[in-house]
Order: sequence, then structure tokens, then C-alpha cells
Amino acid sequence: MYAVIRTGGKQYKVAPGDVIEIERVKDPSGTVSFTPLLVVDDEGRSTSGRSALQGASVDAKILHESRGPKTEVLKFRNKTGYRRHNGHRQTYTSVEISGIKLAPQKS
Repeated sequence: MYAVIRTGGKQYKVAPGDVIEIERVKDPSGTVSFTPLLVVDDEGRSTSGRSALQGASVDAKILHESRGPKTEVLKFRNKTGYRRHNGHRQTYTSVEISGIKLAPQKS
């Protein structure tokens, strides 16, 4: 079973037990839940669509935070003395996927 989640402007394909790095999540409880889901595949049965996946969620446990590589930005204009130097390091949160919960089926 796997699901496709969206967080931090990116999409991730996850399965129970996976460890992924997402953009920083400020959550002191130590767990996070991702909803709404984009796609869920349960042994060949694919489910997609907002109405079909309403109530489904992916639960994850927060492991730790880390920082990514430094990106350097340099702006330079020739013969004018214009120089600007800047840098950025993105903070990431490592999470372990605990489980995928599907919504109860309507019968």
C-alpha cells in the first residue's frame, strides 16, 4: 500500500515504514498527519479524487530536524561596483511514515 501526499509545495510517494525529509514542520507533539491525499493504491486498487479520499490520512512520527546544503546567491554588475552576496540553508524535518488510514467505505 502506498499514498501520494503533498507538503511544502512538493509531492511524495510514501509507504508505511518510509523515512522522508520534508520542509520544516513546527509540531511539538512529535506526530503529524497529512490530509488530503492525492492518490492511494491498496494492492492494485487505485483511489484518487477529493471526494473518494475524504477522511483518509497518512500518519507520521517526527524523528529530527536537519539543515540542507547552503545555496549561495551572487549578484554582480560589470564596471559599476555592484556586488551582492547572500546565502540560504533550508531546514528539513525527517519523518517516519507510521500508517495509511483509508476512509470508511460507504455501502
